[in-house]
Amino acid sequence: MQKKKILIVDDEPHIRLALSRLLGRDYTVLEASDGEEALNMARSQKPDFILMDVMMPKLDGIGACNILKSDLVTKGIPIVMLTALADILDHKYAKEMGADGYITKPCSFKDLRDTINHFLTEPK
Repeated sequence: MQKKKILIVDDEPHIRLALSRLLGRDYTVLEASDGEEALNMARSQKPDFILMDVMMPKLDGIGACNILKSDLVTKGIPIVMLTALADILDHKYAKEMGADGYITKPCSFKDLRDTINHFLTEPK
């Protein structure tokens, strides 16, 4: 059985590395370092799930999320924001721009895995 693909989008290499190590046993992990790279990767690789930081150079995560959710090719991919921004208004804005979920850093690996499993096991 082929592993599901997860795209990790974060401008901090150590965050991408840590998440890749944590998730790599169960998923095929793709990485992008900014929103523009995320758009290209999502369109070409069609991941099953995207975990995206909000604050990034070139194109932030909210902008990238909005573009992906407006694109017929990528709109069905669940996108969960993983960010240090904990304000309820940031959470609300992310949802308005199409985010399917919102996790505040730091988070437990169990919470992260539960969130991913929720989106990857629910019927389409």
